[in-house]
Amino acid sequence: MLELVPPELLWLVAIAFIAGLVDAAVGGGGLVQLPGLFTVLPQHTPAMLFGTNKFSSMFGTGAAAWRYARNVRFPWRPVLFAAGTAFVFSFAGATAVSLLPKDAVRPLVLVLLVAMLGYTLWKKDFGALHRPREIGRKELATALGIGAVIGFYDGFFGPGTGSFLIFLFVRFFGLDFLRASAASKVVNLATNVAAISFFVPTGNILWLFALPMAAANIIGSVVGTRLALRGGTPFIRKLFVGLVVVLIARMGWDTFAG
Repeated sequence: MLELVPPELLWLVAIAFIAGLVDAAVGGGGLVQLPGLFTVLPQHTPAMLFGTNKFSSMFGTGAAAWRYARNVRFPWRPVLFAAGTAFVFSFAGATAVSLLPKDAVRPLVLVLLVAMLGYTLWKKDFGALHRPREIGRKELATALGIGAVIGFYDGFFGPGTGSFLIFLFVRFFGLDFLRASAASKVVNLATNVAAISFFVPTGNILWLFALPMAAANIIGSVVGTRLALRGGTPFIRKLFVGLVVVLIARMGWDTFAG
């Protein structure tokens, strides 16, 4: 039976497990899984690989969102508002891919990541304490704006979506890193579902790889969520800073050396 299994599948299942674990704790699973797909399956089109990545990661994100929702309390109204606009605007972002070169976006994203890292390190108590703000019209309008911008970004470009969401939920709603990470999974799930509703009808998913990767992503997500819940906010803050540093390095390399 093992002889019938493509050797690439074993690698991709391992990669999907690690991606699910990382993504469940602090986001950034795409940094692991998408390059893995491009490296292991270079013969396939980018659309096929993007679709396969989104399909498998959707299940891991869904599992993380479910586990967080059962164990962590966070304000649902602004999160659902953000998820709604994120779902809609991710389509707009996907459409804009053909209209605007991605190379024009990289420098701006790099600047935003550096600013986000600097702010987090400068504010020592940023995200350390849970100080939820009262949810009124202003906060709901902010949530709609966050969903629109992040949804468009995820549909158009993608890297660092989870990190941006965590930062914005801490900054504008007073959540700690644990609750912000939990809230980000709900919005991220919405953008993934939106992407899948495009990739499935157009036939851009490699089912032989996508289904086992989805299962591995779920298992990794369960492990990652458990680690995050045990480690709490200090653990997630450290992971967040580490992930943003990796994002800056990756984006800097793509911008100046790519």
